[in-house]
Amino acid sequence: MDHGRTAVSALAAWLAADDPAPWVVETSGSTGRPKRVRLSRDAVLASVRASARRVGASGQWLLALPASYVAGLQVVCRSLVAGHDPVLVDDHASFAAATAAMADGDRFVSLVPTQLHRLLDTDAEALRRFHTVLLGGGPIDPALRRRAGDEGVHVVATYGSAETAGGCVYDGYALDGVAVALDADGRIRIAGPTLFDGYDGDPGLTAEVLVDGWFRTSDAGRLDEDGRLQVLGRVDDVVVSGGVNVPAPAVAARLREHPDVTEVEVLGVPDEEWGNRVVAFVVGDLGLEAARDWVAEAHPRSWAPRQLVALDAMPLLANGKPDRLALRSSALEEGA
Repeated sequence: MDHGRTAVSALAAWLAADDPAPWVVETSGSTGRPKRVRLSRDAVLASVRASARRVGASGQWLLALPASYVAGLQVVCRSLVAGHDPVLVDDHASFAAATAAMADGDRFVSLVPTQLHRLLDTDAEALRRFHTVLLGGGPIDPALRRRAGDEGVHVVATYGSAETAGGCVYDGYALDGVAVALDADGRIRIAGPTLFDGYDGDPGLTAEVLVDGWFRTSDAGRLDEDGRLQVLGRVDDVVVSGGVNVPAPAVAARLREHPDVTEVEVLGVPDEEWGNRVVAFVVGDLGLEAARDWVAEAHPRSWAPRQLVALDAMPLLANGKPDRLALRSSALEEGA
């Protein structure tokens, strides 16, 4: 992970510089063209400090995500601000070995759900040594979180994006200084000191999403009476199939509850008959009819997937998120 060490050195210099230019990170590009997000040092530090206040401690961080993405960038900056070089997981050191190399005191790590799922199988003892595991980057299966709790692993679910300098909502509640609201259509809006300066080289898109001091996300949400945010999924994750609006995240959440399923994504794929068909991508031992029956027990049967693609492993991007473009391609190839 030489590139990780290079990033640590570069970020240390950036944090110490006089009036540095914004740091540019790319979005994952999981649903289309990646965007280059400009983050000021003030925004990054506002996020670092608010995160430390929320988890109630600061200490050394383990870098298990690419530093080129915002989650990895924040791991590096949180550790450096706390006075520690981050410890890097690389191809030559296991997660457990990297954890053992960390300094005494509070330890922290950021993971995506796929990583947590796999590490609970292989390195649960190492995970228990962390003060907090921040978990973000995608939907979190309640069963996965319960399993982590049963193993004695303290998990905090985060929501955010590169445009918000990483996670800015922890376990449904906004960090100090961050405001969360909903548009009339349920789209999540975020304001506060962690917002980005704009997209590098794309002022038009910047103007579309930064409006009156608010960042208009691509996600739909719900706020309960206590102000807790529930993220329902991307606005464009509603699949219109045969004239029925099918919320793909709700179907995926139901399938994740099946005892024979390890990982699931649900997407819409163009279809001549239905306009779009709902496709389930499943790691586990579950067939199409069983999947349809399982979904129909909790939701309208019209929400049930019309195609199931069985996978040995979920295709992932470098940041650990599912590669949705690769999934759609595999569904189109299988359905051809």
